[in-house]
Order: sequence, then C-alpha cells, then structure tokens
Amino acid sequence: MMGEILFLAHRVPWPPNRGDKIRSHHFLQKLMDCAPVHVACFADDEQERQIGWDRKAELASCEIVVRNKPRWRAGIEALVSGKPVSLTSFENSEINAYVARVIATRPVDCIFVFSGQMAQYIPPDFDGRVVMDFADVDSAKFESYAGEGFGPMAWINRREGRLLSAFEKDVAARADHSLFVSEAEAALFRQRSGLSAGRVKAVGNGIDLEFYAARDVHPEGLKGEGPMILFTGQMDYQPNVQAVQSFSMEVMPEILARFPSARFAIVGRAPSEKVRQLDGQHGTVVVGAVDDIRSWIMAADVVVAPLRIARGIQNKVLEAMAMARPVVASTCAAEGINAINGEHFLIAESVEDEAQLVRDLLADPERARRLGEQAGILIQAQYSWETQLASLPALCGFSAAVVAEAAA
Repeated sequence: MMGEILFLAHRVPWPPNRGDKIRSHHFLQKLMDCAPVHVACFADDEQERQIGWDRKAELASCEIVVRNKPRWRAGIEALVSGKPVSLTSFENSEINAYVARVIATRPVDCIFVFSGQMAQYIPPDFDGRVVMDFADVDSAKFESYAGEGFGPMAWINRREGRLLSAFEKDVAARADHSLFVSEAEAALFRQRSGLSAGRVKAVGNGIDLEFYAARDVHPEGLKGEGPMILFTGQMDYQPNVQAVQSFSMEVMPEILARFPSARFAIVGRAPSEKVRQLDGQHGTVVVGAVDDIRSWIMAADVVVAPLRIARGIQNKVLEAMAMARPVVASTCAAEGINAINGEHFLIAESVEDEAQLVRDLLADPERARRLGEQAGILIQAQYSWETQLASLPALCGFSAAVVAEAAA
C-alpha cells in the first residue's frame, strides 16, 4: 500500500512568486503526483494564509499558521535556550500539534522538510523516511555576514552560523537524504558534515519554460529613456539590497560615463529604505513590485546579478536566461548554473568587470542578442522542472511503478 507524505515548509508554497516558494511549490506538486500529501507551513500574514491555489483541495490535509512572533522575542528565546534564532523564530505549538496528530492518525511513511527551520518538527521517534531539502548551506551564509560585518551584528551572525552549522549536521545525520540546490552547495555540505555523496545530493531548480516563453507578453520599461539595465528580486532581502547598493553607487557611474542615458531599474517587492534611497541616484530607478516581471525582463537591454553574497542557484539568472536576455552575473551569483562564461552569460569577477562587461554589451547589441539566444537554448534543454526533479520520487522512497500508479 502506498504511504502518505508530510510536507513541512517555512512559507506557504503557493503562489510561486519568490525564490524559495518557487522551489517548494514545484517540489510539492511533484510529491502530490506520487502520494497523498499533508502540508504544514507558515504564512507571513493573514492575507497570505487565505491565498487560494487550484490544487489545494487535492491535499490530504493542510495547516497554515500565521508567523507573528516578534524578532525581539525570538532573539531572547534563542539566548535563553542556546538555539539559533532561525529555529526559535519558527517554533510554534500549533504546528507541533498538527504534526503529532498527522503522524499518529495517518499512514505517513515519508516526511519531506523544506528549509532547515522546519527540521525541528521531525518527531524524534518517527521511524519512516526523512528527506531534508536545505537548498543552501544557511550556516555558511551567516558566517559570510559575520565576516563582512562588525560590532554586535557580527557577533550575532557568528553565533547563528556556529549554532546553525551544528544543527544542520545533526539533521543531516538523521535524514535519509539531504538535498541542495547545486552541486557546489552539496559538496560544501559534504565537506562540513562528513556525509557521503549517497546521503547529500544536488537537486537543482528549474524554470517554467512555458511561462517564460512569454509569447503573449509585451515589454515594459522606462519609456522614452536610454538603455535599461535590470535587477529583479525580493528587495528587502539583505544580499539583494547589498547588490543594488553596490551596482548603483560603484558600477553605474562608470556606465554613465559612456552611456549617459542608461538607467538601472530595480524591480521587485518590498524595497527597503536603503533601496528606496537609491532612486534617482546614478541613473537608478526603484520600480518596486510589478504585475508581470516577464514584461520587464523582456524590455531589458542587460540583466545583472551583482550579488556579493549568494548561495545556491539564482532564479533571477535562470529567468532572464530563459527569456533570452544577456546576463552579467557576479562569480557567486553564477555558481551552480551549468552554463559557459562567454557563451551563455558573462561572469564578472569584480566591480570593474561588471562595468566593463555591461558597457561592452550595450555597445554591441548583436553580441548581446547572441548571448541571450544561446542562454535561452541552454535553459530549454536543461532546466525544465521535469528534468530537475526526475530523481525526487525515488529519493522519497517511491518506485517508478508507484509513481505511475498514482498518476493513472
């Protein structure tokens, strides 16, 4: 008899409108095609908790809890308990009760955990399969923050990195498989955990190829202006904030010296105060949220991913490549993407490189067109979700015969 799956996620895995939710959304759908799935997750607010999804009725059960614990309280709980803030922020009695009830009353033989914060809900006495999708090595991200910071925040980030690293190792030792978004992240975690390639695997992100084909989408942009350089992303996320600050203040002056009418458009939800302050400086325009990001990608002359701290695979890069736009990415933003520098995108190793590579593409539209065209061909061939998630059912213990039966 086919068992059931308990799917734990730190955010509601629909709609797929930001990087982590895109990944969790497609993982969930793949697992729903294998077996009945119970979902426990958090919503940022009541509005998100109420958002519908056309496949929600297919779930075996679903528990969505609004996460409203203040950061100061999570910080105090972390100091008192000796836990990472990443865990205390997501501690919740309702989720605990739901997990216990589902495990006690349903034939769950696999727990799939999306994001390390949710691993605390794996019951210690659960004897079924556990698959942990870390996506990125989060502890390494906090170590990077600590290395770049100073004062109290550096201390907080060092503590978080150290405690989270120990927690990640304990979780991975318990899990049957630990998944990461790229082979680079998986290799780093194997080194840190001592676990083998059989236990720590890369399962990459894909792209909704039909959606990004954008046949019925019309380009949008900064009307009547010069060439448009585009950055997309969640704009209250620290690495994205750092990226656009650096590009606006350090790179754009060099570009404007050669292309005075160039504009740098920052497109994405929830721009922080630091991001909003960039508006009007060095050709920078803070657009904020838009109805359809594809229309802005289509209109861009160059898409940039100038991240200084990045882990895993950047969806923003895959999306731009899928739409055949020329991309200039920093070294860490390009990591994990199976593409060739100079053929499918351009990798900048420094701020000076970013300025030069963008200027070169703006000066040679034909080269930019070819670069984008080759990127689109690559994404079509390698980055469908079907291709990327082909191994997921087997990792969760489902044979090809079981998957075929469930789909019938």
